[in-house]
Amino acid sequence: MDRIIYTAMTGAQHILDQQATNSNNLANVSTTGFKAQIDSFLSVPIKGGSLDTRSFVVNASGGTDFSPGAIKQTGRTLDVAIEGKGWFSVQRPDGSEGLTRNGSFKISENGILQTAGGRNVLGGGGPITIPPNVNISIGADGTISSVDPAVSGSPSTPIDVIKLSNPDEKSLVRGDDGLFKSSTGAGFTADPAVKVVNGALEDSNVSVIHSMVNMISLARSFDIQMQLMKNAENSDQHAAQLFNLS
Repeated sequence: MDRIIYTAMTGAQHILDQQATNSNNLANVSTTGFKAQIDSFLSVPIKGGSLDTRSFVVNASGGTDFSPGAIKQTGRTLDVAIEGKGWFSVQRPDGSEGLTRNGSFKISENGILQTAGGRNVLGGGGPITIPPNVNISIGADGTISSVDPAVSGSPSTPIDVIKLSNPDEKSLVRGDDGLFKSSTGAGFTADPAVKVVNGALEDSNVSVIHSMVNMISLARSFDIQMQLMKNAENSDQHAAQLFNLS
């Protein structure tokens, strides 16, 4: 059988992988702060005794599109969007630190500032505790302040500062929970240069139009790989007929 069938097979398999990634990006087009995933593949020549006429497709390290999404105003006090580069630090269930751009926060029943998914938001010394029965505001530097609504004209009191970091994007990897972490397992250092916008959220950076065009292109590429496999099968059948005649 013509060995091109193995080349076409690996090509078709990786096109399916790209379709899965593209579908996942489309599914998260409305997810706040989501960063599109990028697949990477390599063409590796097959070494042998004859001429190098075949290549396999192999996985390379996947990437992420870190470009910022559009910032939309919500007017909600606990909604925060990062302006430019930077990340919010949150606590994973195992206690490790993860990064997210989703600034849709809430206050738990125990008074802990959390993400919409229930992850504790980290401050200067760990999870941030919000006092009961106060109005809070979040400054451009992430400072959380409280005001007693029962006292007219009372001054604001700083509570904590949201930990904002800006690590090298090349050192970040996406975890299974959607949070980003350091490829070395190290923690992150707060960066005072990172600024936030209160009462706003960052949209996903997934382009629906680009993803739909990519889906059509991948479908056509898959059809080409399948046609190559059919051609290889036909060639094998014709070769078998010639051998039978001899």
